[in-house]
Amino acid sequence: MRDAAGQGVPQVLHCHSTFSPGGKEEVRCTRLMNAWGPRLHHSIVSAEPGAMGAAQLIAPQVPVDYPADFPALKGRPTPARLARLARAMRGYDLVCTYNWGAMDVVMAHRIFSGVWNLPPLVHHEDGFNEDEAAGFMPSRNLYRRAALGRAARLVVPSTTLEAIARDVWHQPAGRIHRIPNGIDTAAFAAAPDPAALPISKGEGEYWVGTLAGFRAVKRLPDLVAAFAPLPPEWHLVICGEGPERAAILAEAEAHGIAARVHLPDNVDPARVVGLFDIFALSSASEQFPLSVVEAMAAGLPVAAPDVGDILPILAGPNRALISPAGDVSALGAALARLAADPDLRAALGEANRVRARAEFDIAAMQVAYESVYAAAMGRAF
Repeated sequence: MRDAAGQGVPQVLHCHSTFSPGGKEEVRCTRLMNAWGPRLHHSIVSAEPGAMGAAQLIAPQVPVDYPADFPALKGRPTPARLARLARAMRGYDLVCTYNWGAMDVVMAHRIFSGVWNLPPLVHHEDGFNEDEAAGFMPSRNLYRRAALGRAARLVVPSTTLEAIARDVWHQPAGRIHRIPNGIDTAAFAAAPDPAALPISKGEGEYWVGTLAGFRAVKRLPDLVAAFAPLPPEWHLVICGEGPERAAILAEAEAHGIAARVHLPDNVDPARVVGLFDIFALSSASEQFPLSVVEAMAAGLPVAAPDVGDILPILAGPNRALISPAGDVSALGAALARLAADPDLRAALGEANRVRARAEFDIAAMQVAYESVYAAAMGRAF
């Protein structure tokens, strides 16, 4: 439907590496969709066609479709395949691409945008999988640099990625926009819902909890090992799903704590995070982990490795509990210190809550994304 100026509801194509709810970019994307409601129409494609679970997070009032005939996002970047991807972008008002798994779409746009007058493209980079956690792949950096040549904007959530985009991918400063991830801080400050989990907290029991995709880069067996020395009243709750489930359970068995390690699959974070007493991460690579901000908004202390922007995200007093990346013993020591001191947990949790509310609310993030998308399209929405 078009308005008096001949402009209807903008049609936005989203090309994701995966649309699983375990990824922060997918959760952020659905929250923005819900905030904008019927002001935009969204078409969503995933490089992993079976990974579409984040669709369940989209509110009913949001106009959305899932093009079944869209060309595969994965494959050899031959001219013919890139041309098919480019043709499929026609008719939209904006193309949004996410991470390495959608980079062929970016390259197709780079090559054919002038041929078919393709819509503007905004690329989002949120971090790296395990294949780049230990170091960059030069071939991918060259491909990113070439593909992004005609992108209208490049959005990153962290200072680390901002520096990479500028210094490694050689993107001009005017193209790069750093937008910290934001959440509905009020929703996470509300009382959690014990019924949201298939397990319940026993009398005198405490929980170390995390939200993560069960992928190797998350190093969740390391979290099990770091947790293992805690007293028996402490339990570890790892909410998520993925291929590392067996490795996590095997590590728990090896430490004799299988009865104290729980894997309740994906959950609604706002209903669950407040049930934890400590929030923990063990990742080898992060950029701006949304789960840390969620834990902060729920008033939790955080134990995590010093990766990505975790250190500057946290309130100042909590930064002393951040351990060197990959140091399982140091992470365990941070957990032990928090487990032994309820007053410290309360003080750090309150400092984190105040910081999350002041710096990372979804309202500011929504305004920033709306500004970027509107500038790319050359129209407000």
